[in-house]
Amino acid sequence: MGYGNVDRGDDGLGYHVVNAIAHRFGQPDVEPYSDLPSVLADAVDVMFQRQLTPEMADLLGEYDQVVFIDAHTGAYQEELRLVAVEAGYVPSALTHHLSPETLLVLTEVLAGRAPRGYLCSARGYEFDFSNELSARTKELAEQVVEQVLALVSA
Repeated sequence: MGYGNVDRGDDGLGYHVVNAIAHRFGQPDVEPYSDLPSVLADAVDVMFQRQLTPEMADLLGEYDQVVFIDAHTGAYQEELRLVAVEAGYVPSALTHHLSPETLLVLTEVLAGRAPRGYLCSARGYEFDFSNELSARTKELAEQVVEQVLALVSA
């Protein structure tokens, strides 16, 4: 599940990654901001949203595993970061932002179970109005694709 803004340069990292994954499965680009995932294979679906929302809890309750894909602005020391996400409330400085951890705990409450979660985050460098990734984030996106594919094939 990629999230971000496709019109703000590196914030569209998740969109570029889910499309690269779709292409690996012989599928076309995904529809950005669709409420329904694109089915790639029996066990692999992808989708891209502007942000995580509580309404996604019902959908996530149907899955065994979810990989959240997002760009970060340097909040982490690593350019590329892959971590397990545990269900739990994580407050946000912005009231309209929902963390993967909080979405998973909502999924537990609403669906009775939550999938295993991972967050794969790559450093973004340029967030101006553009549909393209910066050169460095584009390199990182290729690594994110490989990490996600390794997770879904495990």
